[in-house]
Order: sequence, then C-alpha cells, then structure tokens
Amino acid sequence: MSKLPKENQFLDVSDYGRPIAKFIANALKNTNITPVHVTISFVISGLIAITCILQHNYWAAAFFLVLKSILDAADGELARVKNTPSYTGRYLDSISDIILNLIILLTISYITEGSLLLALLAFFGIQLQGTLYNYYYVILRNKHKGDTTSRIFENQTPKALKGERQKTVNFLFKIYKICYGLFDRIIYTLDKKAARAKNLPNWFMTMVSTFGLGFQLLLIGILLIVGLKNYIISFFIGYSLFIIIFIALRRWLNR
Repeated sequence: MSKLPKENQFLDVSDYGRPIAKFIANALKNTNITPVHVTISFVISGLIAITCILQHNYWAAAFFLVLKSILDAADGELARVKNTPSYTGRYLDSISDIILNLIILLTISYITEGSLLLALLAFFGIQLQGTLYNYYYVILRNKHKGDTTSRIFENQTPKALKGERQKTVNFLFKIYKICYGLFDRIIYTLDKKAARAKNLPNWFMTMVSTFGLGFQLLLIGILLIVGLKNYIISFFIGYSLFIIIFIALRRWLNR
C-alpha cells in the first residue's frame, strides 16, 4: 500500500528502499513480528553503522545506513499490510530517527576532529530539512486522503488507536514534542500558509524529497566511501539554504 493515491504519487528520491521494504513487510505479514520490532531493528542497524564509522569501515557503514533506511520504511509498510496503524509506532520511529541522526553527525565530527558547534549546526539543519519535507508530504497525504497517521499539526496528544495503550501514546507524544517541537514551530512560522496550498506538483515534491532522511543517509554513506568525510558536516549546513528556496518556490506556485 502507498501513502498516496496512485495519481498523486511522485518520485521520492529518499524512498529508494520502498520496494524492498514492501517485500519485507509482505514476508512478515503472517508472523508475530510487529512494526515496533522492525523499528527496533532499524535502530540496531543505525548503531552498527555508527560503530563502522568509528572503525573507519565506510563501505560497511554505508551498507547499514541504507539498510536502516529500508527498515525505516518497512515498519510503516508492515503496519499497513497488517492493518495495525499506531501512534506508538509513529512516534517511536521519529524519536529513534532524531537520536540516531544526532549520534551519526557527532560520530562524523569525532572521526574528522571537527567542531562540535558545526556538528550541532549540521544536525539542526538536517532536522529542519526533514521537517520541511515531512510538512509538505503530510499536507499532500491529508489533501488526497492518503495515510493520515502523521498529522499536519502535532499540537494535541492523539487518541490511542486499537491495540495500543493511551499511556504509551501520551508518553511518546511528550518525547516527540521535546525532540521535534522547535523544528515544527520554525518551519510552520516560515511557511504558515502551506497547509492551504492547492498546488504541490509532483516535480516539486521530488525536489523537496532530497531533504528526506533516506536520501540524507545515502549521501552520508556515499561521501564516506569516496573519502569526503571531512565535507559531510559543511555540506548539510550549506544545503540548509535550500529550505528558503523551496519555501519561496512553494509560495510562487500558489501565488
């Protein structure tokens, strides 16, 4: 199943692992393995990638970063094929992502003897990039009646869905807000009218999908392999300038 109706689907360059993720989800459909188990597996893959970076084994690091992206897609796919959507899985996924992103960039800063301040700035930039992409993508999904587990505005604790506990949802939502609240507020402030946008063409969403986490991790893996690890931090700081460019383009398309 897709998050969007077929006619509204776009080439998502951050979602290159989706075909394999669907295969994994279908293989696990009739097992006792849950989407949360798959989320835990992508955390493990991310931690292995970090260990490989520390050991300067960059091919292995790239492999596990890509595997992490595939498994990151597989947990949602499994929830859809089993028809077991949950806010528990949604928030656990996002919290795991942001923690791994921080550790990955700190690890790269460590092996390159870079500035901690610049590493944190790159982390801030990566999170803003991902937030803008998710903001537009969720708007598109809600507009075309696609997957709605993610909400445009995460302002209130959602009501637990069937099969999950409200206390767990409440707890994870609070952690989610601590992790993402600032980034959500910044992006919303920069583009308040996006939720009313009538025109988010496929080519535009493809461009913005370069901000997706899957593509970010793929880039990190490639830069590690080709010996450009010293430029990873500065690249993501610089690429954050495209946040303003994409917002300006979105406004122009809906002028």
